[in-house]
Amino acid sequence: QVRVVESGGGSAQPGGSLTLSCQVSRNMLAINGMGWYRQAPGKQRELVASMIGDDKIDVKDSVKGRFTISKDVAKHTFYLQMNNLRVEDTAVYYCKVQEAAWNPVDHWGQGIQVTVSS
Repeated sequence: QVRVVESGGGSAQPGGSLTLSCQVSRNMLAINGMGWYRQAPGKQRELVASMIGDDKIDVKDSVKGRFTISKDVAKHTFYLQMNNLRVEDTAVYYCKVQEAAWNPVDHWGQGIQVTVSS
């Protein structure tokens, strides 16, 4: 089975940093792109940052200059690097990877909690 497993969540103080990992099972041979999403309590899920096929990275305006995506191909892992964290960054974060196929399929990670508080 194709699996997407997230790790690296936890707590940080405002101004701190966290890095989230999204490891994709090796039987997913190719992807069209991926994105990091988050959902805060009482809020809609929103796209935070994305990486498309040519590795172009786009980030939501509210995290521009603070968050970015990187990857380690050998480890089949994507990362969300979060710096200068703010309280409003508190949310459950989800990794979504779109598998390349005749009919592309989205695979979601399980979601991990990020809590930013003093």
